[in-house]
Amino acid sequence: MQDTVTSGLSWRKISVLLGSVVALSAITSGATVYLTHYYLEETLPTETQEQTTSEQPTIEITNQTIPDMVERVSPAVVSIVISADVPIIENYFESFDPFESFFGGGFGFSVPRQRQIGTERKEIGGGTGFFVSSEGHIVTNKHVVSQDGVEYSVVTNDGETYEVEILAKDPSLDIAILKVKSDQSFPFLDFGDSNKLRRGESVVAIGNALAEFPNSVSVGVISGLSRDIIAGDGRGFTETLEGVIQTDAAINQGNSGGPLLNTNGEVIGVNVATAQGSENIGFAIPAALVTSVYESVAEHGEIIRPFLGIRYVQIDEAMAKKNNLPHDYGVLIIRGEDRTDLAVLPGSAADKAGLEENDIILEFAGTKLDGTQSLEQLIRKQNVGDSVTLKIIHDGEEKEVNVTLDKAPTE
Repeated sequence: MQDTVTSGLSWRKISVLLGSVVALSAITSGATVYLTHYYLEETLPTETQEQTTSEQPTIEITNQTIPDMVERVSPAVVSIVISADVPIIENYFESFDPFESFFGGGFGFSVPRQRQIGTERKEIGGGTGFFVSSEGHIVTNKHVVSQDGVEYSVVTNDGETYEVEILAKDPSLDIAILKVKSDQSFPFLDFGDSNKLRRGESVVAIGNALAEFPNSVSVGVISGLSRDIIAGDGRGFTETLEGVIQTDAAINQGNSGGPLLNTNGEVIGVNVATAQGSENIGFAIPAALVTSVYESVAEHGEIIRPFLGIRYVQIDEAMAKKNNLPHDYGVLIIRGEDRTDLAVLPGSAADKAGLEENDIILEFAGTKLDGTQSLEQLIRKQNVGDSVTLKIIHDGEEKEVNVTLDKAPTE
């Protein structure tokens, strides 16, 4: 298995499928990470965190067996249905006689043809989501609701169908926040503390497997933590996922956006991808990242995230040696492949602080940029308006600059 380099970081390419279901004519084999999306064409479990955005009672959490826990939380898990108007095709036969004008006919035959006679609304795919408030807010994956020109709805555990509105899609995480168009109260799930997970801890995944079997349950353990992967949908779309949870609980196509739960019934991750051609290697976005996205949308109606405003590549030993750089760590501010992809976004926090193309950032808020954590991960831990100190190399001179982080642009 070879490592590929993305933005200067070494990524282990593994076969992972992003998690809703799409009927693909062919599934790419080999070592690639696929999104689990389907379209038809180290500590003990933590106590339940207090839900600050809703006054309604959450799903009751008690000391219970896994079947008891699944029974309690399942009403908060929904199937996401993707529908669209598709052509109605009629088969018919057309008479054809190539000799009619010469011999008066009699030599004809029928040719099979097809024609469209209208459209009909059909289900073309699906995924999973779960309620995070009694008002009907739902968390799912961004790639589950990424299509234009389609209609999204959710089906609850009791078989009721509701229209939904897409409130926000995170530009950097594979997370989207939806809201049911209804005034009734819904059961919802609490987030657990994903920062205190341990390998070997028992987990449960619930989802709309293959977009055919809603509320399917699989049980496993935390297999690994802080994994960095490249995920794709087999149709050319790829994304990098940093710091994800690895589990051996079966994550099938259609499970995208569903909850990964600890034995207390708390959400510790959002299922996002599975390793194709492997034995139960799945991945989930940690709850710690998802919580901030939901809370931002619930409070402000949009995702508010700090933003620096640069394009960069991680410096490693090989790059430093080849380019005679003074350090084998840090990030180099560079342009994108397209001439219009500027190194520093005009008007951004980086631009206001005087950062320029070919500057090297050695430290961010006191943390050395040695590749252990990406710059994006470190920025995400800050808030809009925070002032942070950067240690940089500018025109060959090492110095410190202060940057006030701006709000990240939305899609």
